[in-house]
Amino acid sequence: MFFVLKAVCLGIYALALAGLAGLLPSGFAGSMQTIALVMLAVHAVELAVMFKHVKRYPGPLAISVLLTMLFGLLHWKPLADAAKEG
Repeated sequence: MFFVLKAVCLGIYALALAGLAGLLPSGFAGSMQTIALVMLAVHAVELAVMFKHVKRYPGPLAISVLLTMLFGLLHWKPLADAAKEG
């Protein structure tokens, strides 16, 4: 399930970038850019609030921050669940 939701996130970001490049009609491009910006803002708040779980990522912290900015709870929730279990 998380795979599908992550693909949707990436699709929204890709459409927003395509809109910036002028590859989409202006109305649709503006909508996708707004949605992408709102998602990034929400994920930034998530990053600040859930940083203790973001730090649990086994790789570099910068990668975990990037993944949280892209996917939000789809990245940090499994880390939180693993910490709760073990």
